[in-house]
Amino acid sequence: MDKVIVCFQKIVISLILIIMLVSCSAASAQQKEIMVRISEIEIDSNYLNEYKAILKEESEASVRLEPGVISIFPMYQKETPTEVRILEIYASREAYESHLKTPHFQHYKTTTLKMVKSLKLVDMETIDAQTMTKIFKKMEKGGK
Repeated sequence: MDKVIVCFQKIVISLILIIMLVSCSAASAQQKEIMVRISEIEIDSNYLNEYKAILKEESEASVRLEPGVISIFPMYQKETPTEVRILEIYASREAYESHLKTPHFQHYKTTTLKMVKSLKLVDMETIDAQTMTKIFKKMEKGGK
């Protein structure tokens, strides 16, 4: 009977190790798929308030409606409000490409075209994607 218990324990430990390895591999593959971009946008000052309202609407809809959109986080430089930056994080390249086809993005793109003086899309590589997920979890808990 003791041999059966010891054998069972070894099987359970082996299964736990296999599950951990598979989980780590899946997490690593997922991290490689993630797409991060910073959009650097200069807005014509005559349209700034209108642009910010349209962008706020689009970013909210993207995060709420699209499972593959992790973040569309718009901000502007304090001393130069016409210099807008957007931190965009997508679950994958496919999620990004799908995002470009959505009605809310198409509305944003077409209505703000005349407002944008310059646009630079900067693709980024993550250094620590695991901590990024902790940041979002921490925000859900109210900073705790």
